[in-house]
Amino acid sequence: MTPPPSGRGPRPAGLTKPAAPDKPSPPAKPAGLLQLGSLQRRLLLAALAFVTLALVVAGLAIGVILHRFVRAQLDSRLDSQLVAIAASLERGPGEHLRLDRTLDGPPFDRPRSGWYWQVRQGRTTLRADSLEGRDLPVPDRPAHDPDPDRAQPGDAAGPWGDALILRTRVLPAEAGRPPVILVASAPAQALNGPLREAGRALAAILGILGLCLVAGTVAQVRLGLRPLERLRRDIAEVRAGRRPRIPGQQPAEIRPLVTEVNALLDQNAANLERARTHVANLAHGLKTPLATLTLALSDRTRDPDGGLAALVAAMDRQVRHHLRRARTAALGGATRARTDLAGPLSDLRTTFGRLYAEKTLVIDLDLPEGLAAACDPQDIDEMLGNLIDNACQWSRGWVRIAGRPAEAGVTLTVEDDGPGLDAAAAARAIRPGGRLDESVPGHGFGLSITTELAELYGGGLQLGRSDLGGLSARLQLPA
Repeated sequence: MTPPPSGRGPRPAGLTKPAAPDKPSPPAKPAGLLQLGSLQRRLLLAALAFVTLALVVAGLAIGVILHRFVRAQLDSRLDSQLVAIAASLERGPGEHLRLDRTLDGPPFDRPRSGWYWQVRQGRTTLRADSLEGRDLPVPDRPAHDPDPDRAQPGDAAGPWGDALILRTRVLPAEAGRPPVILVASAPAQALNGPLREAGRALAAILGILGLCLVAGTVAQVRLGLRPLERLRRDIAEVRAGRRPRIPGQQPAEIRPLVTEVNALLDQNAANLERARTHVANLAHGLKTPLATLTLALSDRTRDPDGGLAALVAAMDRQVRHHLRRARTAALGGATRARTDLAGPLSDLRTTFGRLYAEKTLVIDLDLPEGLAAACDPQDIDEMLGNLIDNACQWSRGWVRIAGRPAEAGVTLTVEDDGPGLDAAAAARAIRPGGRLDESVPGHGFGLSITTELAELYGGGLQLGRSDLGGLSARLQLPA
C-alpha cells in the first residue's frame, strides 16, 4: 500500500466542477454485409455473380435445345405430310396430276389455320381445303435438286399475312415434264407457343434453383466463417483474462494463425515477468540505501537544517513514483488479467475501517454482483487504496463506494462528506507531488499514480463534487 495520498487540504466546501471528460470518439461502424472489405460480402457477391452467370448460360442453352427440339418435331410432321402427298400423286386424264385420296386430315382441314399443303407442276396446282383456293408462296429452288428426298426449310408470310414455317420438296422432272414442287406449312405459333410456355416454366424452375443455390451459398459462407467468429470470441476471452491462451483445436486453415497468436501471448507473458523481476530487483536495490541514508540523516548533527533529509525524501518519492510507473508500463496498457472487484473492495473497506477506527467512519459499499475490471489485482489495490485512503482521511464520518458497469468499461466512485475541492485544487491534486496541505502526512503522489495507472489501462480519474458534500473521485477502468 502506498503512503496515504494528500490530494487535498481543508477548505470551505464550495462549488466544484468535475474534470471535463474526454471528447468521445465517433462510434465505430458495425461490421456487416455492406461493409467494405468484408469477407462475407466478398464471398456472397462472388457466389451471386457466378450463380447468376451459370443460370443465364443454362437458360440460354436449354432454350436453344428446346427450340431445336420443337422445330425438329414440327419439321418431322410437315415432312410426313410431304411424304404422304408424294405417295398419293398419280396421273389423271390429260396427264394432269391428281391425288388418289384426300389428305386434308387434322390439322390441315381447318381453314386459315396455317396448316396448309400445296402441289405445283407447271400450271397445275393442287391445294389443301384450308387454303380456300389461295396459293402458298413457293420458295426459289433449283430445278435439279441434288437430293430430291430431302425437304428444305423456309419461312414466309401466308395468304392472309400470317407467319408460316415451310417445308419444301422437289420431285425431279420426268419425260419432259416440269418438276413437281411440294410445299407444307405450319403456323409460326406452333413453334413459338410451346417455346413460350416452356420458357416460362424454365424461368420459374431456374429462379427456384437460383434461390436454393443462393440460400445454400449463404449457409455455406456463414458455416465457413463460423470458426473466425469463434476465434474472435476466444481472443476476447483471452483479453478479458478468462483464459490464458487460445484453444489449439481449430480448423487446419486457422491453426497456423492460432499458433502464432499463442506464441505472441507466451512471449508477452515472459517479457512481462522479466520486466516485473527487474523492477522488483531495482526496488530492492534502491530501498536499502535510501533507508540507510534516511536513518543516518535522522541525526541532527549530520543534517542540522534538514536539507539533506528533504532531498532523500524527494529521492524516495521519485523512486517510488517511477518504479510504479515502470511496473504499470510493463503491462503494455490493458492486460489479460481479470479482477473481480467485490473481493478487493471488501478487503479495503475492512482495512481502512480499522485504520481509521477512531473516526467511527461509515463506509458504504454498493457493488453489483460479478462486476470485474481488466486490470492487474495489484494495480486495483493500488488505485482504490489511494482513493479510499484519501476519502477516509478527509471524511467527517461517511464514505461511499459504488461501482457500475459503463458503456466503455467499469466506473468506480469513491465519495466522502469532507470539505471537498474546487476545480483548480483538484487539478493540482492529481499532479505528481501536488500537496494542498503540508501539515498532513504523505508525499502527494497517490492521486497522480492512480491517474497514471488508470490511463495506462485506457481509463481515467475525474474529481468532482459529491452530493455528500465532499469530494467525488470517479475511476474509469476497462471491463
